[in-house]
Amino acid sequence: MQVAELDLDAGARGLRPAPGSPPVTYGAVFVLVRRGGRPVGTLLGQVPEGADPAEVLTGPAKELPEVAPHEPVRGAAAGALGRTAGDADDGAVGEAAGEAVAGVPPASVVVATRERAGLLARALDSLLSQDHPDYEIVVVDNAPVTRETRDLVERKYGERVRYVCEPLPGLAVAHNRGLAAVRREVVAFTDDDVVADPHWLTELTAPFTADPRLGCATGLILPARLRTPAQVLLESHGGFAKGFTPRTYDPRHPPADEPLFPFTAGRFGSGANMAFRTTALRAVGGFDPATGAGTRARGGDDLYGFVRVLAQGHRLRYTPSALVWHHHRETWRDLETQAYGYGAGLTAYLTAILVNRPALLPAFLARVPGGLAHARGLTAVREAGGGGAPGAHDERTHPWPRRLSRLQRRGMVYGPVGYLRARYALRTALRGPR
Repeated sequence: MQVAELDLDAGARGLRPAPGSPPVTYGAVFVLVRRGGRPVGTLLGQVPEGADPAEVLTGPAKELPEVAPHEPVRGAAAGALGRTAGDADDGAVGEAAGEAVAGVPPASVVVATRERAGLLARALDSLLSQDHPDYEIVVVDNAPVTRETRDLVERKYGERVRYVCEPLPGLAVAHNRGLAAVRREVVAFTDDDVVADPHWLTELTAPFTADPRLGCATGLILPARLRTPAQVLLESHGGFAKGFTPRTYDPRHPPADEPLFPFTAGRFGSGANMAFRTTALRAVGGFDPATGAGTRARGGDDLYGFVRVLAQGHRLRYTPSALVWHHHRETWRDLETQAYGYGAGLTAYLTAILVNRPALLPAFLARVPGGLAHARGLTAVREAGGGGAPGAHDERTHPWPRRLSRLQRRGMVYGPVGYLRARYALRTALRGPR
C-alpha cells in the first residue's frame, strides 16, 4: 500500500509521496489530507490504472469534515485506515486549533538509539531540517557494543548534533541521560525510526508559550510505510494515531470520557512524539529507569512520564499538527512481540506509578471498576473486527486477531513482575561487582 499526503490548498502539486516513498501510481493509497499545510484526516483510496492519482484522491479528500477551531475537543483515538476527524465534546478543555502564539520556546530534541545507525541518520536528517528557530539535538547512545553511532554523529553531523553515551540499557535510562544533558526550556523526545515533518518541533513546542500550566505535549504519529500485512493490520486498528482534533487534558477538570483518567495514559500520545517543560519533568525525577524498552518491564516509560506530570497539576496537550512519520515493525512476529510488550508496559508503568507515588493508590482503586468495564467494551469491539472509530476503513477486511489480544493480556499479567525484576536488575547494575 502506498503512503502519500495531499494538501487541498496546494493545487495540482498538492499530492506527494510520504518521505522516502516513490511517486504515487495506481493501486491502494493511504493518504494524509492537509488543509493549508495542517493535517486534518486520513483516507484510504484506490487509484485505477491510467488515472491521475491527484484527481482521484482529491474528491474524497474534500469530503473530510473540517475540524472546527473554536470548539472544545474530544481527542479520542481514531482508526487511521479510513476517514478520521475529531468530534466536539463540551466536557473537555481545548484551545483553538492552530491559534497563533507569541513565539516558540527554545527546545532540545533527545533521540535515544542503539546500534541502528542507518535509521538514526534518516531521523537526524529530518530533525536538522526543522523550521524551529532555536533548538539543539542530543543523541543518547544506549549501551552500545560498537562505535557505529558515535562515528556516524561525529563524522556526518559534527557540532550540529551532541553525542552522549549511556552504558546502562533501557529507554527510560537513556531518556533520563538526555534530560540531564539538555539546556533548553522544553525537551522533546522522538525515536530513531521516525522522519519528522519540517514543522514538527515548532508545532509541538508552541503550546508551551500559550499555556504556562502546560507540562507536556504530544503529537500525531502516522505510518511511513505500509508494505507488509503486519503494518497494514496495525494501522487499520488505529496504529499510534490519536485523531486529528487538538485536546488539552487538565487534572483539575477530568474528562468525562476517560473513566481511569489520568491512568489511561496511552490515550494521550506516545513516546515517539512527546515534549515536556524541562523543569516539570526534572521536578518529578524524569522517567522511571526500570521501565521502557530494553528492560524486563518491556515498556511504559512514556506513560509513566505523562501521568507523573499530570499528577503534579500540569496540563497535557495533544497537538496533531506536530507530525512524525513512523516506520512500523514489518513482520507478524514483530507484531506479536509488540502486542505482548504493550500489555506488559501498561501494567508495568501502573506498578511504577503506585510504587513511586503510593498516595495515588486510592484514586486508582476508585477508578478501576469503571475503567475495566470500558476496557472490556473496547476489547469486544476490536475482537469483533471494529477499529473503534467512526468512518474507519472496512473493519471486516482487517479483523484484529484474537491471538494478539491474548498476547496483550498475558503481557498485562507479566508487567508488574517484569517491573520488579527490572528494578532489581537496575539496583544490581548500579551496585556493580562486589
